[in-house]
Amino acid sequence: MSVSLFDLFKIGIGPSSSHTVGPMRAAKEFADEALAHPTIGPDIADVEVHLYGSLAATGMGHGTLDAVVLGLEGNDPATIDSAQAWARAKDIDSNGGLMLGGRVPVSLRPSTIVLHPLTFLPEHSNGMTFAVLDESGNELEKRTMFSIGGGFVVDKEELEAQQASEPLAEDESDDEGEGKVKPIFESGEELLRVCEENGITVSQAMLMRERQWRSDSEIRKGILEIWAVMEACIERGMHTTGVLPGGLNVRRRAATWHDALQLEDPNHRADNAFEWVSLAALAVNEENAGGGRVVTAPTNGAAGIIPAVLYYALTYLRYDDRDDMIVRFMLAAAAFGSLCKERASISGAEVGCQGEVGSASSMAAAGLAEVMGAKPRQVENAAEIAMEHNLGLTCDPVGGLVQVPCIERNAMGAIKSITAVRFAMRGNGEHFVSFDTVLETMRRTGKDMNERYKETAMGGLAVTVPVSLPAC
Repeated sequence: MSVSLFDLFKIGIGPSSSHTVGPMRAAKEFADEALAHPTIGPDIADVEVHLYGSLAATGMGHGTLDAVVLGLEGNDPATIDSAQAWARAKDIDSNGGLMLGGRVPVSLRPSTIVLHPLTFLPEHSNGMTFAVLDESGNELEKRTMFSIGGGFVVDKEELEAQQASEPLAEDESDDEGEGKVKPIFESGEELLRVCEENGITVSQAMLMRERQWRSDSEIRKGILEIWAVMEACIERGMHTTGVLPGGLNVRRRAATWHDALQLEDPNHRADNAFEWVSLAALAVNEENAGGGRVVTAPTNGAAGIIPAVLYYALTYLRYDDRDDMIVRFMLAAAAFGSLCKERASISGAEVGCQGEVGSASSMAAAGLAEVMGAKPRQVENAAEIAMEHNLGLTCDPVGGLVQVPCIERNAMGAIKSITAVRFAMRGNGEHFVSFDTVLETMRRTGKDMNERYKETAMGGLAVTVPVSLPAC
């Protein structure tokens, strides 16, 4: 599977790419296909939904139930009005029933979705089943789907096909299948080889990959649109006050922090850079936790790291062309993000937060190193350092909400990214651990990790911090 920049960076809503964006996309896809079916569509009278494993365990805190009903009504996370969306979900629950595909009334509400938090489907921990019923309650069509991280959604057959074609360990056979088109690079080492043999940068190598799907002008336009959403998210987060939803009563801090820092440092002095970067990350993830519009980067849980580090680059580095810096940063980040997705995971439910914050930190470090003029091997070194120091990071959201420790964790991840670049650029690109090695380590660590520490809210801070949330 060759992953595009535009697969990694999706415009959506918070609080979670795997638990909000993915389920909404899956529900919309199921509803659209069921209603369009010539023999099933006319007989649909109701819908039944079951959530399994991590989706069920933390679904309340991640807005999964509301996302499902909104998707069944035909809403897309990329275009839905986040302010109106959650009000509509409450209305559906209060008044009993949604409009399937926007036109067929059914009785399903968020509170009638069936949860199975202790049942993990064998294919993936983020499983869900959708079924349409006729007037007598007979099942007309049933489909099992999985939200595999970063807003990616697949059904059972697609997931099995992906798992069968996953990259093998270095000591295993990896022959090209008949008719398979080899991507421009499939590993960090291949990426470096492409750069060195062609005398190009990491961002130029990723641009070569993106040209499989889009023209240069489309790529540039799309990247700048993504940054515009990120930048707007930072701005909203820095000026929005109040308490985050969900029952933990976590108060937004970014606006107060911004006002104080603006008084102390209106000119953004270099010695305050980490303050401003941390604030930017905080602002994005408070917006995400509040269900606002964000960009998966590569997930919602880690959405603040890349925008914060790019904010740092635009604020503190010299450049001739602002848009060019943004494009090069994002392309280099996506080069390493695509490898994280293809060779390991970006899903907290699969490998813990090392797959989310770890991947985002690697991507941000690569992007920053690229625009600071690093050589390809220094860029790869920066990405490796950032991932290496997030290995073993668990996903343990308190109360199942993407608030504690997730919001602060993004600020810490952004600082790690910048520090990783400083290490890499003090060297010449030669280093002991390669990006491929640390990525394989992350994959194996995630595989060995106890399920309690993989976005189930059953381990770590999620159980050691006593909370009392309102009844559902």
